[in-house]
Amino acid sequence: MTELVKLAVADGVAAITLDSPHNKNALSQQLTGELLAHLETAGADDAVRVIVVRSALDVFCSGADLSEATTVGMGVGAQRMVDVQRAIVANPKPVVARVAGPVRAGGIGIVAAADISVAGESATFALTEVRLGLAAATISLTVLPRLTDRAAAYTFLTGNSFDALEAARLGLLTLTVPDADLDDALTTVLASLLKGAPQGLRETKKLLNRELLADIDARGKDLAELSASLFASPTAQEAMHAFLTRKKQ
Repeated sequence: MTELVKLAVADGVAAITLDSPHNKNALSQQLTGELLAHLETAGADDAVRVIVVRSALDVFCSGADLSEATTVGMGVGAQRMVDVQRAIVANPKPVVARVAGPVRAGGIGIVAAADISVAGESATFALTEVRLGLAAATISLTVLPRLTDRAAAYTFLTGNSFDALEAARLGLLTLTVPDADLDDALTTVLASLLKGAPQGLRETKKLLNRELLADIDARGKDLAELSASLFASPTAQEAMHAFLTRKKQ
């Protein structure tokens, strides 16, 4: 089986790279399983001071794997999305998302869960769940705390896309830079984080994420069940099949 998520460690930085070109880094059970495993490995490695989640493709993440959702269902997949966000939020190491290209639906949960998210200005975002008869249930755990109430209502209810500058203005991103400057900006952020002592970074992250982590633990299972039930509904199944059919034409 081809590995869809790769882990490389160098100079105190663990780079976790999404590399699933056949479905544009869709959040399949295999991809989320490998992502969870690498987050755990990096978090437990004393040689790792900072974790970067990035994409090898020109798409950061296309959201849920709709082919999987229309065949095996989302009972496992929905809970996995809760688990991925928790693994980022609870990780003892700072997690930085390097965002390039489109980010859709569930992928936005990864960006929101990260402690720091840096994007190139051509990145785009959309919470498209509502257009398929779904709701951004599991990722609401991390996305809603980043947004104002008005921004959340607009982005969640319309499903409209928005660019990286708007995403930073809304609070989803930490920093947006010209595409050509993305790696330099990431290097600068990593250099600053590497100046922190591991204990200081770990305990500071606990302070920052205490309420968010408690909310994930309190509501994650219920939201995963809600998400799975919406994916299984006739309305969503019909919409997803229609979407997949259009893609093939």
